[in-house]
Amino acid sequence: MDPRTGVPVGRNADVVRTAADFGTELQLEIMRCQVETSTRVHTNTGELLRELRELRRAAAASAEKNDALLLAAAVPPTVPDDLSITATPRYLRIAENFGRLAHEQGLCGCHVHVAVPDRAAALRVSNFLRPWLPVLLAMTANSSIYRGGETGYASWRNILWRRWPSAGPPPHFDSVREFETAVESMLSLGVILDRKMVYWDVRPSSTFPTVEVRVSDVPATVEETALLASLVRALAMTARTTDSVPVIAEDRLRAAYWRAAHEGIDGTAVDPVDGRTVPVRDLLDRLIDRIRPALNELGDLGCVTDAVAALLVRGNGARRQLNAFRARGELGDVVDELAEATLHSCR
Repeated sequence: MDPRTGVPVGRNADVVRTAADFGTELQLEIMRCQVETSTRVHTNTGELLRELRELRRAAAASAEKNDALLLAAAVPPTVPDDLSITATPRYLRIAENFGRLAHEQGLCGCHVHVAVPDRAAALRVSNFLRPWLPVLLAMTANSSIYRGGETGYASWRNILWRRWPSAGPPPHFDSVREFETAVESMLSLGVILDRKMVYWDVRPSSTFPTVEVRVSDVPATVEETALLASLVRALAMTARTTDSVPVIAEDRLRAAYWRAAHEGIDGTAVDPVDGRTVPVRDLLDRLIDRIRPALNELGDLGCVTDAVAALLVRGNGARRQLNAFRARGELGDVVDELAEATLHSCR
């Protein structure tokens, strides 16, 4: 962002080069106002948290060197009429094929990879995760302010993201062949241009031997990011030892998604299994109970329960953005809140 106006600026290539000079590797994203950070493989949550802090510090310093401000925001609070595309062949091809949809793609999520032995295992994890995706979305929601005002949603990113034809909750797959058939169908119909455009919120990675969970907004703080990763890892571990999972109807799951995006962590959510509305906090408690054995085995139970308790008291990024905006109606206060949260505990 421009530190004076709060408007996104297209300097990602400069920021990536500066970070490389500092010894940190950042990646370009589709919009010139975005960079991506990627951690190494970790087995310890404390080590993950340390690297997340290092990456945010380095990215923020590199942005500052280029007269820009780093924000961990799922959508920018204010945007120009047209965000510029990063000029790589793939991104330009996406823009050519998907038009305005690509040019309004200033959205930032958080993707968590968990190692799996094969694609069949990745799909078992995906099937198990489907009912829990809305609560992960509600927990991490960080996009309540957009184009200068309140969106009425905690995760406006999720609403915008699901305009893509391959985005949203993954189908339930009974076999690898069924998954491959679905992907080949999207390719042949031109719905996606390559396998990286399988934008389902859980998917077998096309690059790594992992299952990739992609449902969440970029969390406001590194602590929330580490919490998300810990929950996803424990969910994947639990899935590996679970014989059968309920097949949630797509219409019910999409209703649960909409409510999670609308309410965030503060309201009620749809329990995708039975269709009842319950407080999001209750679903979080139920999630932790379901994966408690895995959290214990990983040594994460204490840090996860503490992090959830702190989040419920402090509020997630969406809640804090709203609080900042409603205090005076000033977008600058939202930018300040996001900037502070981005480097919270990182200095």
